[in-house]
Amino acid sequence: MQYRMLVSCVIAVLSSAAAMILLYHHAESIGLVDRPDERKRHVGNVPLIGGLSAFFGVIVSMCFEGQSLLFTNALLGTGAILALTGAMDDRFDLSVRIRLLIQAAAVLTMVYCTGVYIHTLGHLFGYNLELGSLGIPLTLVAVVGLLNAFNMMDGIDGLAGMLTLVSIGAINVFQGFSQWHSVILLLLLAAALLPDLAANMGLIGRKVFLGDAGSVMIGYFLAWTLIQLSQQAQPQLSTLDVLWCVALPVLDTLQVMARRMGEGKSPFKPDRGHIHHIMMNAGFSAHTTLVLLIGLAMSLVFMGTLTRHLAPGSNLMTFGAITLIYVALTGRIYRAQQTRKAGATSWITPLVRKLPLHASAWNGYQEDEEEPEQETAESSKQ
Repeated sequence: MQYRMLVSCVIAVLSSAAAMILLYHHAESIGLVDRPDERKRHVGNVPLIGGLSAFFGVIVSMCFEGQSLLFTNALLGTGAILALTGAMDDRFDLSVRIRLLIQAAAVLTMVYCTGVYIHTLGHLFGYNLELGSLGIPLTLVAVVGLLNAFNMMDGIDGLAGMLTLVSIGAINVFQGFSQWHSVILLLLLAAALLPDLAANMGLIGRKVFLGDAGSVMIGYFLAWTLIQLSQQAQPQLSTLDVLWCVALPVLDTLQVMARRMGEGKSPFKPDRGHIHHIMMNAGFSAHTTLVLLIGLAMSLVFMGTLTRHLAPGSNLMTFGAITLIYVALTGRIYRAQQTRKAGATSWITPLVRKLPLHASAWNGYQEDEEEPEQETAESSKQ
């Protein structure tokens, strides 16, 4: 069984790599490229094919595995729709409303076909919190929230892929490595992501980006696997274990949306307020930012392993306290950075106006000053 799984992982890597090579030569003709402009700082046209290649690797390796479980088949089918939607978004820049409607339809299809949803929050504060039918809207929010959380975190080279590996590793830590057969799909996903990670981080070949097709697929597969594991009759993960497995994407999404709404903006309006933006604005390089954030994600998982055996509810209170600290701290740092940036602009603008620049040069300076900035590597829609 383990030998067969090892072969399946090799097939996932090879088929994903083959798909990447094939798509690379056709990415320009089908419009799946990220072009540099006044907002995007990467060099050259970079194909947005990493996610599609990884999904192909998962499909091929799952066919070799020969699993025909209803849950797995439904997950792959609805995942294919979301991957295609992500590719269409990469190509045509779909509106937030259209993307959310398709994502919601995929989630509700999963619930209808499999009957799996968040029907209980487990044993907390001395009570067994059963949700009944109220769990369906909670499932909708949880799945759509997590898949968009990974999309939002896809802002520098390697971050979304590495966070995926951390989350898959965390699941195995919490449920025990002997139960790896319950997360075969995620193990094959991890293997299929390796060619994208290697190319994206410049380790082999030419650079490719994961794209929305990849980041959305990752969040979707993780969300449903975590729900299935935590909602069984004999759950392998508690509801709180689930939060620790994806802690960093969840915390950062909560802080970004809370800050945007606090500023009177739409929670879906893009800005440079994610944790990776904040760290790079503080002077860290993209590579250092990646290493520190992966270290932070692993530290949160470790904290979850330390608190999971506390009295019921204490784990939730710990996660809640960390959430409040994270939201307050990152929000304060972001506002301080924005204040310094505004102060620097107000100080230098009068000096620039006094310079004997040609009118067209001054106009160009003004336009550049007002243009929004873009992530250094892969761009985040949110």
